[in-house]
Amino acid sequence: MLNRISLRQMEYFVATAKHGSIATASAQIHISSPSISAAIAHIESELGVQLFVRHPSKGLGLTAIGTLVLQQCEDVLSRSSRLYEIAADSSDAIQGSLRVGCFQSLTAMIAPEVIFGFSRAFDKVELQMIEGDQEVLMNKLRALEIDLAITYDLHQGDDIQFECLASLPPHVLVGEVHPLAKERAITLAELAPQPFVLLDMPMSRDYFTSIFAKAGVAPNIVARSSSTEVVRSMVANGIGYTLFNVRPKSNEALDGKRTVRVRLAGDNRPMLLGLATYKSVKQPRLTRVFMERCRAYISDQYIPGMSAANFFDPHIPDS
Repeated sequence: MLNRISLRQMEYFVATAKHGSIATASAQIHISSPSISAAIAHIESELGVQLFVRHPSKGLGLTAIGTLVLQQCEDVLSRSSRLYEIAADSSDAIQGSLRVGCFQSLTAMIAPEVIFGFSRAFDKVELQMIEGDQEVLMNKLRALEIDLAITYDLHQGDDIQFECLASLPPHVLVGEVHPLAKERAITLAELAPQPFVLLDMPMSRDYFTSIFAKAGVAPNIVARSSSTEVVRSMVANGIGYTLFNVRPKSNEALDGKRTVRVRLAGDNRPMLLGLATYKSVKQPRLTRVFMERCRAYISDQYIPGMSAANFFDPHIPDS
């Protein structure tokens, strides 16, 4: 069962237990309160237990079972840390060349912590990162120009092995003063006549337009760009709304104008974020170790650089 609880989720739980407050833990470890709440809720759901009780004057307190879970989580985190230390100290354990592809709209959020954090941990690894859209990354996997890719489950082909790490449902992004900015949820029928700014990347554009097609409506495309930042800027400036899957922590476009994220109503296919490798190649140890890092750092409860999937989680009390 514990293989469905990530190290990150354990870290958030331990921090909350130590500080007695989600808000204080959030400030100390620089992770949003909703992300911490979601991690704790996931652990409680997986184990079928209640970890905390709320004390009106003292904040959050551990339950009896919560105290036992805390001890085990601290032990797992300690052993995990020692594994990295042992590997890093070994002269020939983790070294060599690693070429990591990354879907370009994910790079700014994921690369610093996941990709370059790996090279900082293992200084004998020569790491090269290659950005690209889905078509570029798949072609480079097949040409053996990259060892693996952090990307989406878009049109990969039978020769590509994909391992899902997290699900990213689509949401609506509008400018701060857009008429729909105060809505709790928006339907595709309501969106269809509104000006739409399309993220125009190979395969991604087909994904976004297919969402409308499935609902039996057509979007009113008024502008398009292959750059997520250009799309965000156009949305922030009132040119139209867009659909995104990524959830940057900042709600500001590059020019300082603000955007608002609104839930897209209905059952819409999410993009699956994960690891893509070429089936014909047996992955060397270095690649497998890097993949383990990705599994520990990317999940539905936490994705580096991204905000929580939900605006709030009512299940975990805070103080």
